[in-house]
Amino acid sequence: MTADLSFIDMTNTFFLAMYKQTGFESLWWGNTVMMGVGCILIYLGVAKHFEPLLLVSIGFACVIANVPGSDLISENGLFTLAHRGLELLIVPPLIFFGVGAMTDFGPMIANPKLVILGAAAHLGIFVALIIAKMIGFTIQEAGAIGIIGGADGPMAIFVTMKLAPHLLPQISVAAYSYMALMPLIQPPVMKLLTTKEERLIRMETMRPVTRLEKIVFPIVIGIIVNLFFPPVAPLITMLMLGNLFKEVLVVGRLAKSAANEIMNVIIVVLTLAIGSTMNADSFLTIKTLEIIFLGLLAFVVGTGSGVVGAKVMNLFLKVKINPLLGSAGIASVPIAAKVTHSVAIKDDPENYLIYHAMGPNLAGVFGTAISGGIMLALLGVR
Repeated sequence: MTADLSFIDMTNTFFLAMYKQTGFESLWWGNTVMMGVGCILIYLGVAKHFEPLLLVSIGFACVIANVPGSDLISENGLFTLAHRGLELLIVPPLIFFGVGAMTDFGPMIANPKLVILGAAAHLGIFVALIIAKMIGFTIQEAGAIGIIGGADGPMAIFVTMKLAPHLLPQISVAAYSYMALMPLIQPPVMKLLTTKEERLIRMETMRPVTRLEKIVFPIVIGIIVNLFFPPVAPLITMLMLGNLFKEVLVVGRLAKSAANEIMNVIIVVLTLAIGSTMNADSFLTIKTLEIIFLGLLAFVVGTGSGVVGAKVMNLFLKVKINPLLGSAGIASVPIAAKVTHSVAIKDDPENYLIYHAMGPNLAGVFGTAISGGIMLALLGVR
C-alpha cells in the first residue's frame, strides 16, 4: 500500500513538474483574446488580401507572443532582438531606403499642384494630437499619437521613439494595422464626400518627366530636408538615396538589392517586432484603446480633409481634378494610391487614377515628414 502511494506521489510530482514547464499555468483569457486578434489579422491578409506582406507576419507574431512559456519575448529572445532594431532606429531608415528604390517620383514632378493634397490630407494628425492632449496624454505622447494619421509606419516609429518610446507598441501596431486596413477605412469616407459625377472626372495625361529631372530631384530634396527639417533627415535621406540608386541607372545591382533582398528582410524584422508587442499583459489597457481610437480618427479625418482639399482646389482650377485624389495624400505608399484607383474604377472601369494618385501619395510622405519634423523641433528634440 505504501509502495502504491509512493508511486502515485511520484507520478503526480512528475506530471506537476511537466505542467509547470509548459505555458498553461500562465495562460489567461487576455492571451486568448490577443491570439484571436492575431488570427483575424492573418485572415485579412490571406483571405482578403489586405497588405499580406504586413498582416500575415504581424498576426503570426501576435499569436505566438501570447503563448506563455517561450523565451521569444525575453531579454535576448528572438522577438526582442527584432524589436531592438526599432528602438535603435535602424529599421525605419532602411525601410525608407527600400521604398525609395521602388518609387517613381515622376507623377509628383509632372503635376506639382497635387502636392497641395499631400498637405491637406494631414489634418488628421493635428486633430488627433489636440484630442489626445485634451483627454490626458502629455504633449509628447499626443504628438506621437497624432503622427499615426500620416499613415507612414517608419515615420510613426521614428517620431514615437523620440517623443514617447513607452508608447511604441501601441502606436506601431495602430499605424501598420490601419495602413493595411485602408481598403476598408477610406472608401466609405471618400464616397460620402463626393458625388458620382465628381468620381467620374478623368485626369489629363501628364507630361513626360526627363531622366535629368528624376536624378536632380532626390539630390535637391536631400539638401532641403537636411537644411529645414534636420530631425527627420535620416529617413528622407535614405529615401532619396534609394531613389537616386534607381534613377541613375548605373548602380542597378544596388537598387535591385535595396528594393528586394534588403526590403524583404527588413519587412520580416519589422512585422515580427510589431506583432510581438501585442502581448496581452501590456496591450489590453484603456490607454491602448484610446490610442487605437485616436489613430482611426486621424485616418478618417485625414482622408476626408484630403478629399475636401481637392474639392476646394477645383473652385480655382479651369481643368478640374478628381476629388478622390485627395484621399491619396495620406502617406502610405502605394496603398493609398491603390485605394483611390479602386474606388474610381467602380464607377468607371476605364478611369485609371493610379498614376495620378501617386503624385499626392508621394507628397504625403513629405507632408508626414514635415509634420513630424515640426513636432520634434517644437518639442525641442533633434
